[in-house]
Amino acid sequence: MTRKRSEHYVNNKEFLAAIIAYKDSIQLAEIRGEDKPRITNYLGECFLKIATHLSYKPNFVNYMFKEDMICDGIENCVQYINNFNPEKSKNPFAYFTQIIHYAFLRRIQKEKKQLEIRQKIIEKSGFDEVFVADEDGKSAEYNSIKDAIQYRFNR
Repeated sequence: MTRKRSEHYVNNKEFLAAIIAYKDSIQLAEIRGEDKPRITNYLGECFLKIATHLSYKPNFVNYMFKEDMICDGIENCVQYINNFNPEKSKNPFAYFTQIIHYAFLRRIQKEKKQLEIRQKIIEKSGFDEVFVADEDGKSAEYNSIKDAIQYRFNR
């Protein structure tokens, strides 16, 4: 009975073989004095699949900046691909999943800091309201903070 594979499935053995082949191509390029080769499309697809699937986990699913988290995870995988040692571990899936997981956590921390900064700016500016109601109080119109500032100074 054949098991149906998820679209985010990464075969660990093929992934390990691709990483070993990439590391060999890096060593060959160094011997020849050439530039370091780009990672293969397969490796990039594996990083994308791991990051995308990890973003569906309950602790990451509801963030507005999920695409940024995925991009950070892929960027970190590309950055640290040379640190993976196939002699120590035969499980690159777990290694890169951890890299992506910590990239997600760093992105969440960055976004929380930015949100706190935005909140402090709004509080210090004295423009907490960005909705302005008509005189009858029935319809509300959305204004940006900039519009609210111009409205207060132009009265």
